[in-house]
Amino acid sequence: MGIDRRLEQAIGELLGSRRPGGTICPSEAARAVDPEGWRALMPAARAAAGRLASAGTVEVTQGGEVVDVATARGPVRIRRRDPSSSATNSG
Repeated sequence: MGIDRRLEQAIGELLGSRRPGGTICPSEAARAVDPEGWRALMPAARAAAGRLASAGTVEVTQGGEVVDVATARGPVRIRRRDPSSSATNSG
């Protein structure tokens, strides 16, 4: 399994272990995939979050607001998308 797929899977698994509405940091997924080299995986972890957001399965937030991870600067969080939400994510 490629690194991108492993990061997407890690995001899904970590969110699955959180309470509804709970969030994770992309670094948690990177650490789950490579505990020693996680820092080098941060761009790929953010990109994985972006792909999952584009697919509609997660939302990437900053300060509680949905953002496009591709243009967001600084720390972001990832949460499962609320299927009853009418909000959309452009990223």
